[in-house]
Amino acid sequence: MAQIKLGLPKGSLQDSTFALMRRAGWSFKVSSRSYVPTVDDPDITARLIRPQEIPRYVGLGLLDAGLTGYDWIYENGADVVEVCELCYSKATSNPVRWVLAVPDSSPIHSAKDLEGKRIATEAVGLTKRYLADHGVQAEVEFSWGATEAKAPELVDAIVELTETGSSLRANQLRIVDTILISTTRLIANQQAWADADKRAKIEQIALLLQGALSAENKVLLKMNARRADVEAISRVLPSLHSPTVNTLSDPDWVAIETVVDDAVVREIIPQLKASGASGIIELALNKVVP
Repeated sequence: MAQIKLGLPKGSLQDSTFALMRRAGWSFKVSSRSYVPTVDDPDITARLIRPQEIPRYVGLGLLDAGLTGYDWIYENGADVVEVCELCYSKATSNPVRWVLAVPDSSPIHSAKDLEGKRIATEAVGLTKRYLADHGVQAEVEFSWGATEAKAPELVDAIVELTETGSSLRANQLRIVDTILISTTRLIANQQAWADADKRAKIEQIALLLQGALSAENKVLLKMNARRADVEAISRVLPSLHSPTVNTLSDPDWVAIETVVDDAVVREIIPQLKASGASGIIELALNKVVP
């Protein structure tokens, strides 16, 4: 299998990306001052790069593949292959949003109210497209950081990334509009995707990352039961598919196992016990691959 150059996001997504890769089967290690992680796979070399830049480097072929947000693909207009969507972010598994926000006391309540105003953002291209779509002329300036602190003294409005909205609220800002909803994507260079060996490696990464995400908040339940109780137990189990039932050495007894959401376990274990299940075991999962 061909070696691929993989771009991993440096910054807020770094820890959650390394954790996801670990569950998928790859262990990345990097020192605090390094941008070159080591990985326990000879077919991968990795670089830590700001997610804003990954689409451009993948598009240019300097990286074969990378993990970045859809927002940065859109912002860069990058010509890349979007291999798969991966719903994880810094704090939750929810998508992140680029929002137009203004101070609580601002008279701005819609895009039309931005006419002639000044807006600070890191996503300049995204913001200019939004304004053009609404037929609004406004000044858009690039923000190097601390964007929430710039309104109202320095700018009239900001376009900022938010996951929970807590930082905006802490800075007495209210959301006027959501401009773009973004999730993390695994992307590939067009030429790398056309190479059979590199594509196979990228598809392997995609499959196992998706499997790791599918396993989040799910557990494997295993139990024994009398064959006569299988139907009653099956009615209790909210399984992904029909539960697996295997005959034990005693033909009157079977082993049952199935994958369920972690949130329902506390409710269904007493029901399973009442329906005849015994020896119930709950196991954590790393991956669920359909």
